Amino acid sequence: MDLTNASLQALFQAYRMNFQQGMTSLGDQGSLYESFCTVVPSTTAVEVYPFLKTLPRLREWVGDRVIHSLEGADFSIKNRKFELTEGVPRDSIEDDTYGLYGPVFQEFGRSSREHPNELAVEVLTANPECYDGQPLFDTDHPVLDENGAEQSVSNDMGGVGPAWYVMDLTRAIKPLVFQRRRDYDFRSITSLTDSEVFMKDKFLFGVDARVNAGPGLWQLVVRSRQDFTAANYEAARKRLQELKGDYGRPLALRHSHTMVPNNLEGPARKVLQNALAAGGETNEWANTSTLVMNSWLPSS
Repeated sequence: MDLTNASLQALFQAYRMNFQQGMTSLGDQGSLYESFCTVVPSTTAVEVYPFLKTLPRLREWVGDRVIHSLEGADFSIKNRKFELTEGVPRDSIEDDTYGLYGPVFQEFGRSSREHPNELAVEVLTANPECYDGQPLFDTDHPVLDENGAEQSVSNDMGGVGPAWYVMDLTRAIKPLVFQRRRDYDFRSITSLTDSEVFMKDKFLFGVDARVNAGPGLWQLVVRSRQDFTAANYEAARKRLQELKGDYGRPLALRHSHTMVPNNLEGPARKVLQNALAAGGETNEWANTSTLVMNSWLPSS
């Protein structure tokens, strides 16, 4: 290939098409994180999230309105920068072997599409502090009882095995937050006069983004590291549905989804999808929640 501005721009467009093919290759699995993350467009380096202490609920209007102030002003998520770059030797372009890099940039696209899924699971496994000052999964979340006294509430069922999660994903607010300051963008350095090209004799192609994920509302998710059995599923489901807000206010949580790692697919399908239980009796838990397979979840 003759190295002209036009030919190099055409090469960039071809690699960009490879990148876009990778972005769309995952189908619905690429947007898995959107089901359990509130996706927020970020406009600054650090986003501050004013979460309500409990999910909002109408009250009878007697007297003046009661103003529910948003709280949690100290809870914030800082954007992080990510990149993935490949150098294509000038000789490869001149010798017309640049096509060998097409699959590489297709994988760049796939990796970019998967990255939010990866970050979301990173939050689940790291178990960071959430808006109430406690870890996302904890036995000591502070909630006020009917008399205004603080009590400890748990959304962690314990255990030592691979983690699985029961969640209420029917609401606008989700258990996690994913914020996007600058979306994943494929760019290049292909000018013959650029210092990088001059010094290294390589043209650079890469993707970068400014994004991050963090905890949302802990009340919407319960974690279990116990074996995935009907009894443990029932207990985790009950824990989620019985969680209340301050002053004993019902939250009417609905267990809509159960998310498991790959190695728990078999046990989860037996509990959630088989019409009959192991003893031949009717399986009362069949189709009581949507099974979500998340390949990024640790299997140990």
